[in-house]
Amino acid sequence: MPLRDSLIVHNDPKSVGSEAFRTLRTNLQFTSPDRQLRVILVTSAAPGEGKSTISSNLAVAFSQAGLRTLLLDCDLRKPTVHKIVGLHNSPGLTSLLVGEVKREDVVKDVGVPNLSVIPSGPVPPNPVELLGSQAMRNVLNAVREEFDMVVVDAPPIVAVTDAAVLCPLVDGVLLTVAAGEVPRELAQHARSLLENANANVLGVVLNRINPSAQKNYQYYYYYYSEVAETSDD
Repeated sequence: MPLRDSLIVHNDPKSVGSEAFRTLRTNLQFTSPDRQLRVILVTSAAPGEGKSTISSNLAVAFSQAGLRTLLLDCDLRKPTVHKIVGLHNSPGLTSLLVGEVKREDVVKDVGVPNLSVIPSGPVPPNPVELLGSQAMRNVLNAVREEFDMVVVDAPPIVAVTDAAVLCPLVDGVLLTVAAGEVPRELAQHARSLLENANANVLGVVLNRINPSAQKNYQYYYYYYSEVAETSDD
């Protein structure tokens, strides 16, 4: 399975979109000077806002900076990361959490220097229970020690409680919002749910906008080129 075109930071590193992801990477590194960010979770308000594309490209951006980076697919309901990076989905995280395999069996090389991926694995009947388990805590503790940066792709925060369960286990959370598609009230509700889950909200990734039409952004708002635009979660 080849790397998909939506992995723009790898496929077109000189593009406007790739530069936007590098800007996001740099800003994240300076967001919490008193708290080292090692594990970052990416979620969205609703399905279909491009969070998996953003997670994957952000992971590549970190790897290009020389950081040993892991992209961890924790969307156990509608996983997409394996399709973006060109992997088979099994074995994966769920296989590891139920004790079927060892961690080294699910950490995959995708041909990008410094980047490893753990796909989600087979879709389980009990996603939130697996993500809230001690086994999941053990996995995150282990990869935190093994990698310089871990990017976690999680389900939409409004749709299910999976992301909320993971929030206390990570160092920071990015919320993806599709411009012009998600009502302001829904985005605000998503932010409230993250705060209720004691998430360290790092900011919002504003997705699917026309870069040429936008001139000013607030500090925590970022965009990426329409070249990278997909309908994936």
